[in-house]
Amino acid sequence: MKNNIDPQHDITRSLARVLLERGWKIALAESCTGGLVGAILTDLAGSSDWFERGYITYSNTAKSQCLDVPMEMIESFGAVSEQVARAMAEGARRNANVNVAISITGIAGPTGGSPEKPVGTVCFGWAINKNIQSDEVNTTVITKQFSGDRKAVREQARDYALSKLLELL
Repeated sequence: MKNNIDPQHDITRSLARVLLERGWKIALAESCTGGLVGAILTDLAGSSDWFERGYITYSNTAKSQCLDVPMEMIESFGAVSEQVARAMAEGARRNANVNVAISITGIAGPTGGSPEKPVGTVCFGWAINKNIQSDEVNTTVITKQFSGDRKAVREQARDYALSKLLELL
């Protein structure tokens, strides 16, 4: 029997299955998506078995205070940078004491872009630690350019973050 659930929920179920099989938990560090990733993950019943927490660190101060992103890094590279995305993912993973963390920081628009970082620029980080007793973390960072209005950019960022994590795992 085929269900009519959003395909994004299929990714969420697949991700949940992988995390449960490994006994892992996930944390999120969201900026421009403002909790969209956390919302879709917790739409799935039983998510408390593998979802630990989400940080919505919209401001630079929040990124620094909640995720230990150095303000000097934000000032040097900008909040929307792979350096900050890496620090956000690693800070969320470390502070939540989980195996996996995703970070998303970007410019959803309609304003805030620049020639170097136009609206739709989103930087992602995925910090994965197979053994939380160890300090060995594998972090991947990627910058993507999405098109469309604010809602479209945010939804594309949410979907990409989860799809890429499933690929990395």
